[in-house]
Amino acid sequence: MSKFIDSDFASAARLTRRGMFQSVSGGLCGAALSYLVGDTLTGSAQLLASEKPGDLKPRPPHFAPKAKSVIHLFMNGGPSQMDLFDPKPELDKHHGQAYADRIAGEIEFLKDAGSLMRSPFKFAKHGQCGAWVSEAMPHLAGVVDEVAFIRSMFTTNLTHEPAVYLIQTGKMGPGRPTLGSWVVYGLGSENQNMPAYIVLDDPRGLPVNGVENWQAGFLPPMFQGTRFRSTGSPVLNLNPEKERPKTVANAERDLLAKLDQLHKTERPGQPVLDARIASYELAARMQLEATDALDISKEPQSIRDMYGIGREPTDSYGRRCLIARRLVERGVRFVQLYINQQIWDNHTSLASELKSACNRTDQPTAALLRDLKQRGLFDSTLVVWGGEFGRLPIAQLPPDKNERQAGRDHNKNAFCTWMAGAGIKGGTSYGKTDELGMAAVENRVSVGDWHATILHLLGMHYDQLFYEQNGLKEKLTGVEEAHVVKGILS
Repeated sequence: MSKFIDSDFASAARLTRRGMFQSVSGGLCGAALSYLVGDTLTGSAQLLASEKPGDLKPRPPHFAPKAKSVIHLFMNGGPSQMDLFDPKPELDKHHGQAYADRIAGEIEFLKDAGSLMRSPFKFAKHGQCGAWVSEAMPHLAGVVDEVAFIRSMFTTNLTHEPAVYLIQTGKMGPGRPTLGSWVVYGLGSENQNMPAYIVLDDPRGLPVNGVENWQAGFLPPMFQGTRFRSTGSPVLNLNPEKERPKTVANAERDLLAKLDQLHKTERPGQPVLDARIASYELAARMQLEATDALDISKEPQSIRDMYGIGREPTDSYGRRCLIARRLVERGVRFVQLYINQQIWDNHTSLASELKSACNRTDQPTAALLRDLKQRGLFDSTLVVWGGEFGRLPIAQLPPDKNERQAGRDHNKNAFCTWMAGAGIKGGTSYGKTDELGMAAVENRVSVGDWHATILHLLGMHYDQLFYEQNGLKEKLTGVEEAHVVKGILS
């Protein structure tokens, strides 16, 4: 305590007399508040981060969770539900018939619309559950008994940018915390030597909305996602250029910690400063663990082969799926994978472009589920797959009107996602769309319901995880009522 007061007086010497007393009183009040709050918050995850800046220690959920961590495989672009998991025999029957005029009032841009279009892919039932999967995803077809398909998702916007904002943050606009940020805000992290929320984006390019896909919004900055590279150094400038003796490095860190603390006491209530200091401290702890976590050369060749690493087109996505498993194995709370740009946005050449997207991701995704299971991580890890919306059952024609190069346009009224792992009833197909796949009609699931279900599996009530801002209790699901999708829970 005397050292703390001495440092306060030393800094106060550079201030006015009034400033000195303000600094001392603020420090004493802060110490008293810290004592009252304690290191562990009990009850619900209603953490007010301003009271505990920079704290990512594990916090208790509202109730016993099924999942400890999440791997979110975000298929940005809008995968086509009737070409992957939701077969529509009526499209075969009515292929080529005019239909666009019936939905012209509901769909905003139909200038290139053609007739009803059957899927270019054959479907078959797979697994003991008999789930329908198209031939475009042969590897996922082999693990359907572990998967719960939600075939009745719908959203509220058919433009990529707002739809991606909605699926990521619960609102159709920037400036909001993302799903991963809310999760680590509520639960903290099991591993204090690694970021709680890690993003493995595609080396080929950023997705729509760029880095805003993993921003903390109005939450304190320490809850935003941290980008890791899947090749080369995981984090640039993580290690010093020259190695120094351990005693020298430790002394340097201790000195920096004291200087940072002195700097903070003179500038209270600065969450950006708190996050910056916390990030430097985390970087020091990461130097060994992050490098080890991303070193897939330590994996047996059979495991790397299972993910498709070392050959195209699966190498990049396979690396990131394997890294995701190694990260949750080390206690990282939320891992998010992206695919570059819009490989699922198949406005033209559906048959070839959709198959190309599946070729890049299908084998690594199925390998991730198998690997989690054989490593004993499947029952504690929730794997989530899906995009921001679906596709229409009618053809979208290219400028030359060549029907052989037709694709599908956006559809906000129906799309398919799936979950697997912790707390999920594998082999489930939940909800239905109409006979053409135009709209969800049975057990409809909103984006808010989807968010509430993920939080529920992590042991959190969606309406009790909030952040007070301007007198409002801000939540991931907003002010609208949401429902947990109990039909997919074990």
